[in-house]
Amino acid sequence: MRYRRDRKKTGCRGKGLAAVIMTVLSLSACALPITPFLEEKEPEGASQGRADTGFVVPGPESYDSADTAVLVDIDGKEGTVTLLNLELGRNYTLSMDGTTRLYDKYGDAVSIGQMEKGDVVDVTFLKSKKHLTTMQQSVNSWTYADAERYEINPARGEVTIGQETYKLTANTQYLSEGMKIELMDLNPADVLSFQGIGNQIVTVQVEKGHGYLRLEGDEKFTGGWIEVGQSVIQRITEDMLLLVPEGEYQVNISHKGGGGIKSVQIDRNQETVLDISDLEIPEPQTGTVLFSVSPSEAELYVDGGLVDASVPQTLEYGLHQLIARAEGYHSITQYIRVAQESLAFDLTLEQVEAGESQEEPSDSESSTAPTDTTTDYYKVYVEAPENAEVYLDGSYVGIAPCSFRKVEGSHTIILRMAGHETRSYTIQVDGEEKDISFSFADLVKYATESESSQESSKSSQETEESSGETESSGETESGSSSSSD
Repeated sequence: MRYRRDRKKTGCRGKGLAAVIMTVLSLSACALPITPFLEEKEPEGASQGRADTGFVVPGPESYDSADTAVLVDIDGKEGTVTLLNLELGRNYTLSMDGTTRLYDKYGDAVSIGQMEKGDVVDVTFLKSKKHLTTMQQSVNSWTYADAERYEINPARGEVTIGQETYKLTANTQYLSEGMKIELMDLNPADVLSFQGIGNQIVTVQVEKGHGYLRLEGDEKFTGGWIEVGQSVIQRITEDMLLLVPEGEYQVNISHKGGGGIKSVQIDRNQETVLDISDLEIPEPQTGTVLFSVSPSEAELYVDGGLVDASVPQTLEYGLHQLIARAEGYHSITQYIRVAQESLAFDLTLEQVEAGESQEEPSDSESSTAPTDTTTDYYKVYVEAPENAEVYLDGSYVGIAPCSFRKVEGSHTIILRMAGHETRSYTIQVDGEEKDISFSFADLVKYATESESSQESSKSSQETEESSGETESSGETESGSSSSSD
C-alpha cells in the first residue's frame, strides 16, 4: 500500500525513474537472470462485478437489512442459520462464511457452537444474497433461567414469573432438547427458561423435563401413599402412572404402617417401572391424634372423610391427608405422618381479606376432597389416539376413545401404548356446562433394529430408483379440542 501511495505522489518523477530502471535492466540482461514481476491479481469476484454480473463479495460490514429474530435452527454442515421474524411469524434462512461475525450479548466474539436454538438475536445481512453478516445475542432481550416457580395460563395467554406477568404470542417458540414442541407439552413440574423482549415471551426452553413412573407388585399397597422426593405425594391407585420430574429420587411407599423406601432414576420422556413387591405390611398399628383447629367451626377431613376435630382420632401408622375449610377462610391441605401412639396436631386457617377470593385446594389435592363440583352429565372425552391407555392426573381412566367426569382446572393427560413413546399433555378444562373432547396426535412407535435396517434398505432402493430425486414430508404433532352443548 505504501508503494502505491508513493507512486501517486511522485507523478512524472515516478515515470522517469521507471524509465531509468528499464534501461539498466535491458543493459544488464546478459549478466543477470531475469526475475518476472508478479502482479497482484484482483479477486475474481471483483472482475465479475465490473462485468456487471451482479456478484459482489460481501465484506465483514456488508449488509442492507437488520432484524431481531429467534434462532430456529443451525446447520453447520450446510453453513446456514434459520431465523424467525417476530413481526411476520415467518422463517428465513441465511448462509454463513468466513466473513460472518458472531457475538454474545456483551459484544464479545463467539463461535457458532456457543449460539443455541431459541436465542433471541440481532442480525444484519445482505437480503439479496441471503448472506448473514453479523449475529449477536440480543441486547434488548431478557432471560429467566431455570425457573421452577411460574404459572402458565393458556386461556389468557399469560405467564406469571415472580411478581411479573408476561404475554405469550402466536410466535412464541417452545423447545425441548433442541426440538420444537407445543404449549400443551409443558407440565407444571418442568423447569423452564424464558426469553423475551419487553412484556412478550419469545422462547420457552425445557431445561429439566419429566418422565413417568409405574409401580409393579403394588396390589397390597392400593389405597396407601407414594412420595417421590418432594415432587409427588399421591394416593396409590390400581394401574397408576405418575408424571415425575426427571432426576434421582427416594420413593417412600406407605400403607397401614408398612412399606419402605426405594431409589429410582427418572429419565426425560421415559417410563420407569419400580417393583415394590418385596415391601411388607406388618400388623396394623394405630396412634391417637388430637386435633386443634382454628377457627373452631372449621370442617376437618381426614383422607377425604369428615371427622369431628374435637374428638381424638385413631389413625393407622403412615401418611394421612388433612383438608380444613371454613367460610371466610382460606382452605388448607396438609399431610401428617402417624408413627407413635399419640400426638397433637394444630391447624390454623387464614382469614380471607377484603377483595380476596377464597382459595380452594389445588387440583391434585381436591381429587380426594369430599366435595365434588362435577356432575355425571358433563364429561371430557379423549377421542384419539385410538387404543391408547389414558391416565388422568396419574390415575387410569380407560382405553381411548373414553371419557371421564369434567372437573374445572388444569389436568395432566398421559397417553400410553405398548411399543410406543409415552406422551403427556397439560389440558385446561373450563367450567362451562357442556361436554368437551380432545384428540391428540398418534403416539410415535419405537423403532426396532430390524425395522431400522428395513427402512434403511428401502430408503437406499428408493434413492437409486429416483435417480437422485428426493421427497420429504413432515407432520406437526398437536392436540385439538372441541366442545358440544
